[in-house]
Amino acid sequence: MKLEELVAIDIHTHAEVSCCQPPDPYGEEYDRAADRYFGSDRRPTIAETIAYYRERKLGLVMFTVDCEAHVGRRRIPNEEIAEAAMANSDMMIAFASIDPHKGKMGAREARRLIEDHGVRGFKFHPTMMGFHPYDRMAWPLYEVIAEYKLPAIFHSGHSGMGTGMRGGGGLKLEYSNPMHLEDAAIDFPDMQFVIAHPSWPWQDEALSLCLHKPNVWIDLSGWSPKYFPKPLVQYANTLLKDRVLFGTDFPLITPERWLADFKEAGFKPELHQRILKDNAARLLGLKA
Repeated sequence: MKLEELVAIDIHTHAEVSCCQPPDPYGEEYDRAADRYFGSDRRPTIAETIAYYRERKLGLVMFTVDCEAHVGRRRIPNEEIAEAAMANSDMMIAFASIDPHKGKMGAREARRLIEDHGVRGFKFHPTMMGFHPYDRMAWPLYEVIAEYKLPAIFHSGHSGMGTGMRGGGGLKLEYSNPMHLEDAAIDFPDMQFVIAHPSWPWQDEALSLCLHKPNVWIDLSGWSPKYFPKPLVQYANTLLKDRVLFGTDFPLITPERWLADFKEAGFKPELHQRILKDNAARLLGLKA
């Protein structure tokens, strides 16, 4: 990334529509539930998302969510996102998503994506993937990520996916309690764990874990900053100022909305640059 040319780095954006494979209509009801929850119906292609961020001089980290085993929906290819990132390396980085249920084959895929496709991190959604982050079946995948000292983002807290659906769409919120990351953070101290979103209803657990484990971070995506719990803003302004990260959850929340609300949310002005860009650059290995 050309850091000097970027206003900020959005650590949390989703690949929603593939440019090389037809959409998978299976499970579309989950998208509609999330649209109702967030008040959004934006589904841009990968190319459209990149153009949107480039126009605004914003860097981005993009990923899909591999929930093929639990939800049964075909994922967008990790390779497609990685190729787009390589073609836009001045402002984009690709993370991969691999369902831990894929075991050693998943670990092999992770290594190939890192070595052959330049993937710089990974995304997990325990609720959509149907696993506890402390489940040892995920260890082969974590071992590869840790070997390359790469970060991994884990969804935490409530999920717009499944909200309002019959039986919550069969998705368990409990999988996404951030405290479930603790065993992995202990066993893989060279792997950086990013707790995504304000972790309601487990915000205090997320803050405690991040404070206690130096390889745990928090991204501020998924909510408008004007709704952030006061303790989250307090710790971002003080003890955790070096480990909180700007993220939107685009396209469900736009960077324009997030950044406008951020200015009024009580974050210290002298920390804005750190939260918006510097911390992410350090996490991603772009600067010391």
